[in-house]
Amino acid sequence: MKALQKGENQLFYQQFGRRDGMGVAKKIQAAIKKSSWIRKMFEEGARRKALFGDDNIFDFSLGNPNIEPPAEFKRILKKLVNDPGEGRHAYMPNAGYTATRQAVADYLTKHNRQKFSSGDIVMTVGAGGALNVILKTILDPDDEVIIPSPYFVEYDFYLENHRGIPRVVRTRPDFSLDLDAIGDAVTEKTKAVLINTPNNPTGKVYSEGELSELGKLLNERSQRFDHPIYLISDEPYRKIVYDGIKVPSIFNIYEESLVATSFSKDLSLPGERIGYAALNPDISEKDLIVEGMVLSNRILGYVNAPALMQRAVSALMDVSVDISLYQKKRDMLCAGLASLGYKYIKPGGAFYLFPKSPIENDVEFVSSLQEENILTVPGRGFKGPGHFRIAYCVSDSVIEKSMTGFGKAIKKYI
Repeated sequence: MKALQKGENQLFYQQFGRRDGMGVAKKIQAAIKKSSWIRKMFEEGARRKALFGDDNIFDFSLGNPNIEPPAEFKRILKKLVNDPGEGRHAYMPNAGYTATRQAVADYLTKHNRQKFSSGDIVMTVGAGGALNVILKTILDPDDEVIIPSPYFVEYDFYLENHRGIPRVVRTRPDFSLDLDAIGDAVTEKTKAVLINTPNNPTGKVYSEGELSELGKLLNERSQRFDHPIYLISDEPYRKIVYDGIKVPSIFNIYEESLVATSFSKDLSLPGERIGYAALNPDISEKDLIVEGMVLSNRILGYVNAPALMQRAVSALMDVSVDISLYQKKRDMLCAGLASLGYKYIKPGGAFYLFPKSPIENDVEFVSSLQEENILTVPGRGFKGPGHFRIAYCVSDSVIEKSMTGFGKAIKKYI
């Protein structure tokens, strides 16, 4: 019977024709074609590891923390798993457990001038979930969101999810904000500016001075166009900073502000998908925005953030992995590449380096690195052509052993 049905289907397609991919939405087919360079390189890494062995591949493609979660997390998790109480894995309010949201609010109150409450927090499925919840809440079709480049290009897909339009603006040569470019991009259609600090892929931490100037600009334009222009800050790397650098809080700078973040990087929990969205207690239309975010959390299909992880992170707000280990990796990588002739801006945070490609075509140079079994990501994958990204959240030995290959690759061009 199955063979007969298959034959009938083949006859139907012969008679009426079938385009390749006709069963897949055109939007998704287009997205597949321009899908993330990060994942492409990750998959290439898996292929090369199968061919040459794990020890012979130097994979800097994916920002997957290699430091294990803190011991405190494992102790708390064991305690939670053995908790005999009932209903520990049931649904809770879509915004998350009140106790967890209050723990986040208390943490934010400690680090900001405002007093936060549990009502200012929505627990989410990672920072990506938080951004989608925020964008779903604030965007009408064809609203524009300004994004300084280079940036994490999943933002484009998040905006497309909610029919928003990305307006990409350049940053300065040191990757700091170009306020003139942002000002030129603001129109009456602008609904938000989306920043990422510390930045992926550059590791740039935006200064309090430039963020204050951005806040002044957005205040002036919000008044001019008679509607709030939100400032959204994506901050999963907030605790991963070096050399005494502090990440300024946008809450202390601009009232119409929201933060999306997660515990993926500072607690090394990317697979657990736990984060939150927080809004400034002084934001206009706060009650309506909160209601919209709670509804969006549900109707986007997240329903609620994972129950077990909500209970775990509520006790870990002031905990992180040992950041000095990442600083050691950064310094080792920077010193090694500098000795070989690579040019870069030393990152102030996150765990990425974004060097200049020694040739204009960054894809070609990344291919040259592949020949040395070094996997990096072309800068154009982050709207930053002429550079390439190195994710140094890898073992020290991978950094050390890769230097020979980095040297061979650059010698072809200098």
